[in-house]
Amino acid sequence: MTPKAILFDCDGVLVDSEAITFTLLAEDLADHGLNLTRAEMEQRFLGGTIGGLFTAARGLGASLPDDWIDTFYARLYARLAQGTPLIDGAEEVLAVIAKAGIPCAVGSNGSDQKMQITLGQYPDLKAQFHGHLYSGQSLGCPKPDPGLWLHAAQALGVAPADCVVIDDSPTGCLGARNAGIRCLGLAEHDDGARLAATGAEVIHSLRDVPAKLGLGG
Repeated sequence: MTPKAILFDCDGVLVDSEAITFTLLAEDLADHGLNLTRAEMEQRFLGGTIGGLFTAARGLGASLPDDWIDTFYARLYARLAQGTPLIDGAEEVLAVIAKAGIPCAVGSNGSDQKMQITLGQYPDLKAQFHGHLYSGQSLGCPKPDPGLWLHAAQALGVAPADCVVIDDSPTGCLGARNAGIRCLGLAEHDDGARLAATGAEVIHSLRDVPAKLGLGG
């Protein structure tokens, strides 16, 4: 069934910011006594918030200072601003969706400022969302709380059952399930088993979206 609205996650679905974030995070945590591999960080932190990460990392023994969240955000934003690539296929898939006349929104557990920095590097792509960029942090309902996706659907004037979410984290896919929204789980780098376990329909490339949703390529 072709949806009446499509709700995108941001990091790892539209912009390839996760590699940059995890590289910086690994350096930072190691400096504070906690050494984690990329796989371990993804398992523990992917799809979460920096505040939640801060609490979890301290619980694992990292000696993070009280102002770490603010200082980490400042370093992260500076690095992302130097250049954040798009996920393969993002521009082409959004062009297909625009041609079909389907409205879109972004729902991210990242901050509003982070979305402006990353998506702002691609003004034509950003413009296709017509200002519908929503942060679970700002709204007080980060994924897996269904509130973020429900807010995005309501803002577009579309019933949740008529939407589709595209997310790359179990947290985001759970949020879609909790909201009663069909979800495509984007697994570019593994078999997608963790996403499938949430009930998401696994895809391995953003370029699979048009066919999956019955849209012309």
